[in-house]
Amino acid sequence: MIASDLVEAVAAALPGAEAEVTVRRTTRGLTRFAGSAIHQNVATETDQVRLRVHRDGRTVTVAGRDAGTLAERALAALADAPADRAWPGLTPPSPLSGGGNEDPETAGATPADRAARVRDFVRAAGGLETAGYVSTTTVRASYANTLGHALDGGATEAAMDGIARTGTSDGLARFASVRLGEVDGTRLGARASAKARASERPEPLPPGRYEVVLEPAAVTDMLTCFGYYGFNGRGFAEGLSFARIGEAQLDPAITLLDDPLGPGGGGLPFDDEGTPRDRLTLVADGVVRAVLHDRHTAALTGGVSTGHYNDAGFGVLGACLHLQAPTRQPADEVDGPEADSHVAALVAQVGRGLLVTDNWYTRVLDPKTLVMTGLTRNGLWLIEDGRVTRPVQNLRFTQSYPQALGPGAVLGVGATATGLPADRLGTAFRAPALRLASWNYTGNAAG
Repeated sequence: MIASDLVEAVAAALPGAEAEVTVRRTTRGLTRFAGSAIHQNVATETDQVRLRVHRDGRTVTVAGRDAGTLAERALAALADAPADRAWPGLTPPSPLSGGGNEDPETAGATPADRAARVRDFVRAAGGLETAGYVSTTTVRASYANTLGHALDGGATEAAMDGIARTGTSDGLARFASVRLGEVDGTRLGARASAKARASERPEPLPPGRYEVVLEPAAVTDMLTCFGYYGFNGRGFAEGLSFARIGEAQLDPAITLLDDPLGPGGGGLPFDDEGTPRDRLTLVADGVVRAVLHDRHTAALTGGVSTGHYNDAGFGVLGACLHLQAPTRQPADEVDGPEADSHVAALVAQVGRGLLVTDNWYTRVLDPKTLVMTGLTRNGLWLIEDGRVTRPVQNLRFTQSYPQALGPGAVLGVGATATGLPADRLGTAFRAPALRLASWNYTGNAAG
């Protein structure tokens, strides 16, 4: 194991040092299509070795692909490193809760496997112009430190993200799973085209507060922001998080987990500090139970690491944020922009409101209250008397996410959670649709 061998070399070169090594290999296949034809197929295999050393009250981190030079680089960097009074120490030996979710078919996927799903998507779109991608990703990692702690594990993800387009509208379909076999290009293409056709020639709608049905893609944007800000251990330690442990801050319908090892969960079984991961309940029936911690933020708050250190530059990150749904039943396709029966069931309960496919370009205005601003896209419709009546033009919103999910604000939860592609920093998602009492739209898409 490279990680263990490098730790031994560091211990010999730097007597008395505390050191940890993470070795990660990421293999990704990406097939892109536009104009209803594949235009790019890329395969990448990336190796990275990260070494963190603490000696004489100073800490340095060096990374690269050449493991042989890392110890020398760390020794040179220690001479100029500032004092680290917040060093939390290394992770002691501790067993894994599971080996991670890996699928051999996904790990061995070929360009032809991905191209077949593109073909099915394009055919199901029924002549509409299409664009998007199919990706398959495998991550293998090993960790070792000078306390004798050593781990290895892996994870896979297969994802498809595509749109179908008319002259005046786009329709979105997005899905991800540990298993490539669950990515159905025909189903996704039919969904995207149905939404595109149903949103042709959208009409303007006055800004204001509307009841909304958010589809899983829009809910995933909320989970992303909760992970980066609301449940981030650093923000919590610095008083910049809305979260108050033990308080019923959200609606009783909300139970939010970080669950990389559960069925459908994406993510490695340990973090970049070698802390084993397990299911972590962030919110249970509306009550805030925990936030995401690494060893440093846990020490600041007198807690323990939850296994959420990420060396991608953001510090503390979720592994697989999962908003629970009442059941695991599959949804049937329906004939309309609602896309599936679980969304349609929520729409049927709305007197007047909006059906929202996706939110994007969201930016935080106030991290403490998690007030966000952003735009709708890829399909927005007016709901009247339980029916989708007409497409409307995109709107800008300014909305506190905790307020939108606050006590009494969640009027319905879709019956199943859908897997959505991991973000650029590696957090995976599972989310149902949500029916919310109020969402604050402040202008059109131009401002």
